[in-house]
Parts: sequence; structure tokens; C-alpha cells
Amino acid sequence: MNIANKERIVFISVFLIVTAIFIYAEEKPDALELYKQGNYSEAVKVCRAELKEMPNRMDSYTVLGWSLIGMKQYKEALSAALEGLKVSRYDNRVIEIAGEALFYLGRTKEALKYFEEYTALAPTGARIEKVYYFLGECFILLKEYNNADISLSTALYLLPNIASWWARLGYAREMAKDYKWSLDAYEKALKLNPTLSEAVAGKSRVQRKLQGG
Repeated sequence: MNIANKERIVFISVFLIVTAIFIYAEEKPDALELYKQGNYSEAVKVCRAELKEMPNRMDSYTVLGWSLIGMKQYKEALSAALEGLKVSRYDNRVIEIAGEALFYLGRTKEALKYFEEYTALAPTGARIEKVYYFLGECFILLKEYNNADISLSTALYLLPNIASWWARLGYAREMAKDYKWSLDAYEKALKLNPTLSEAVAGKSRVQRKLQGG
């Protein structure tokens, strides 16, 4: 076999290998895309298959946790997050998942620690506004209304167009007896969503308080 034939065979072999890799990549389901499409159960299957092949793959733990939370399977989401944190203790994405799962499981003080850790590790992280929102909710549950005000105000500074968050800020201020600024928050909620029942009721309560009722 001459050199030209050998080179041709090598070229063909490399071409076939590269082609096979591209075909496999195109055919292999993308867990993140499935999650974004709301196909949580399929995303979970893909992530679990990926973790069997690559047990240390943090992207798989992340999408798995997000998908399980999307399915309201909070115990499973917490379990996945804790397994992921054994691999990479300071992955802020998985820390947020652990906090969110604990919040929905009613374990408020534990959730608070994870959310606070996220803010320290990733002050400009992709989910920082959501983390501050959850911090606010945790502080409301713990009746720490001034801290709730600070957290929710920060969340709204970062993402100001969520009516329900303004309503929760209004509630935190109402519970702190800061009626003037509570009314302001409820009114901002109603500008974004005039039929938001929590804001409608809250505004009515606060107006009565301001009028001495």
C-alpha cells in the first residue's frame, strides 16, 4: 500500500469518526433545552443518564434540580442538590436549588442559610434576584419584617416588573407597621397587575390604617 492510499484511508477514518460524533451530539437529548421547554420529566431522565456516565457533572445536577423543582418534587430536588454539593460544595447553582427545595419543604431556617450563602458566593449570579425574593419570604415567615423589606427591595431593584413581589414587599411593610411605604408598594403592584387580589386587599387594609380605621 503506497503512502497516498494510506493517507486517504486515514482521512476517511477521521472523517467518519467526526461525522459520527456530530450525529451523536445532534441525536442526544439536551437536558437544558428540555427544561426550558417545560419538559421536566424528560430532562430528569436525561440528567440521570448523564450522571450514570459522568457522576461529577455539575451541569447535570443543576438541570436535574431545576427540573425536579419544576415538578414540585422537592425532597428529590434536595437529595439531588446535596449529592451535587458532595462533588462541588460551592457550586452556587446547586446551593440555590438546595435553598429553594428546603423553602418549599417548610424548612425555613435551613433554606435561609443556603440563600445567604448564595448571595456571598455569587452577588451577581444568574439567579440573584430570585434568591433575594426567597430571602424576603423566609424573613416574612420568621417575622423579621425589616430584613424582609431589605431583601424584597433588593430583588425588585434587580427585577422591578413582578407585581407579586411588590405585593409581598407591601405585606412585609404592613406587618412592620410602615403603612405609608406599604401603600406605595401595593400601588406599584397594582400598576403592574390591577387585578392582583393580594395587592387589592392589602391596599384597602393599609388605607384604613392610614385613615385611623
